[in-house]
Amino acid sequence: MIKKVDILGGHGHVFGNPAPMGLLGLAIASFALVPMTFGLGLTEEGFRTAAIYCLLFGAGCQLLTGLMDFANKNTFGGVIFTTFAFMWMKNAWEFDSLAKQLIPDHNITAAVDYLLFFVFLILTYGFGFFTRNLFLFLVTIDLIYVCKIINAVTQTHIMTKPIGIFTALMGLMALIIAFGSLINPVAGVEIFKDGPPIFKAKKKKAMFDFSIRYNIFEILYFQWKENAFKPMPIEELESKVKEKIGDQNIIPDLFYLMDYGCAVLTFADEEKSKIREVRLNSAGIDLYEQLVLKKYEF
Repeated sequence: MIKKVDILGGHGHVFGNPAPMGLLGLAIASFALVPMTFGLGLTEEGFRTAAIYCLLFGAGCQLLTGLMDFANKNTFGGVIFTTFAFMWMKNAWEFDSLAKQLIPDHNITAAVDYLLFFVFLILTYGFGFFTRNLFLFLVTIDLIYVCKIINAVTQTHIMTKPIGIFTALMGLMALIIAFGSLINPVAGVEIFKDGPPIFKAKKKKAMFDFSIRYNIFEILYFQWKENAFKPMPIEELESKVKEKIGDQNIIPDLFYLMDYGCAVLTFADEEKSKIREVRLNSAGIDLYEQLVLKKYEF
C-alpha cells in the first residue's frame, strides 16, 4: 500500500499557480486600450468596448487570481492581484462614464495617481526580489504613472502616446512572464527566461537544522541501494556524516528516526543504549524518495 507523505499537514496549495491567468488577462486588457492612446476608437462604442475588456479580463482574471493566491496562502500575490482587479474595475467605470459623456473629476483622479505612483515604486522594489522580468514589468507601470502625472500637472495630453507605448510594453511583459510559467515546464526548457532577481534578500536564520537528519537519510539510502537491507556500522555512519557536515552528534537523531518508524537500530548492549548498526526500513526509504527525490511529482 502506497502512503503519500504530506509534510504540510493539509496546508499546501489549494489551487495551481493562478498568476499566468491574471497576467494574460492584464495583457489582453492592456492591448485593448492601446488604440485609444493613439486617437483610435474614441467613440461611444469604443469606450464601451474598452470598458468590457477592462471589466472581464483586467478585473475578472486578476480578481480570480488574487482570491486563488489567498487560498494558496500567498499573501503577496493575493494583495497585488486583488488590488489590481479593483483598479481595472475603476478603469471600466471611467470608460463607461466617458461613453455616457460623463468625465470623472480631474482633481480626484490626479490625487489617486500620485498615490498609486508611490505604491508602485515600493512594489517595484519588492518585485525586484523575485525575477528580472517582474521588476521590469513594474518599471513599465511606474513609467505609465509618470506620464499620467505629467499630463495631470500640465493639464494636457502630451504624454498620451507614451502612455500607449508603455501600456503595450506592460502587456508584452505580462505575456512573457505568463508564457514562462505555462510553457517552460511543459517544454522542459527555459524558452521564456525570467532572469535572476535584481535584489537579494538576507537569508533568514533557519529555525531547524535539517543537515544532520538529511545526511543520515542520504547515506543510509545509498547504503540500501548498494546493499539492500544490510545495516551500516555506527562508526562508518558517523565517519561519513563527519565528512559531509563536520563533527556532529547523530545519536539523538537516530533514536528519533527509530521511534518515528523510519530506521532500524541494533544495539551492542541489553539496555539498548549503545547503537551498533543502523539501516532504513521501507517507510524510511519511501519517506526519502518522496521528500527528496520527489517520486510522486510528474
